[in-house]
Amino acid sequence: MIAHGSGQHQLYASVPAHSAFGNPASNDDKVEERKESEEMSKAFEAVAGVRKEVDKLSERVTALEVAVNSGTKVANEEFDVSAELLMRELLKLDGIESEGEVKLQRKAEVQRVQNFHDTLDKLKARNSNPFSDKLKAVKVATNWGTFDSRMGNLTAPLPTSSSTNVTRDWERFDD
Repeated sequence: MIAHGSGQHQLYASVPAHSAFGNPASNDDKVEERKESEEMSKAFEAVAGVRKEVDKLSERVTALEVAVNSGTKVANEEFDVSAELLMRELLKLDGIESEGEVKLQRKAEVQRVQNFHDTLDKLKARNSNPFSDKLKAVKVATNWGTFDSRMGNLTAPLPTSSSTNVTRDWERFDD
């Protein structure tokens, strides 16, 4: 701004209203951004803490898996305690409010906990009945349920031998 006075030009510095120096709302925005950054940092730390605990529990699940696979009978309490500890970590994850990258990490950790819990359920079932290998039955059913994307590659399983005698003698019924 130029002011005319006594024949000389005087300059006045004016601070625009949208400047960070002159606008208290801008300072509030910075405070809000800092607060959000701190919350995100806390969420990252919380997810990392849960991940560390789940890593420890994964070692426990692996030890149970080795024991069951080797035919060692494991007390059901071991499965129940491990499942309970995993559920506690899942509850911790549920309590973490997150967005963006933190949300993705949280979601991945939730999936990981659920997978370990599923593994424990399968191991517990195999441990209680070691003569039924349910994992192989699931695998066979899964293989049968998968299809190749190329046409003409859908082949039915070969017929198995049975005591049933199939003939082409059909009875006709009149309506």
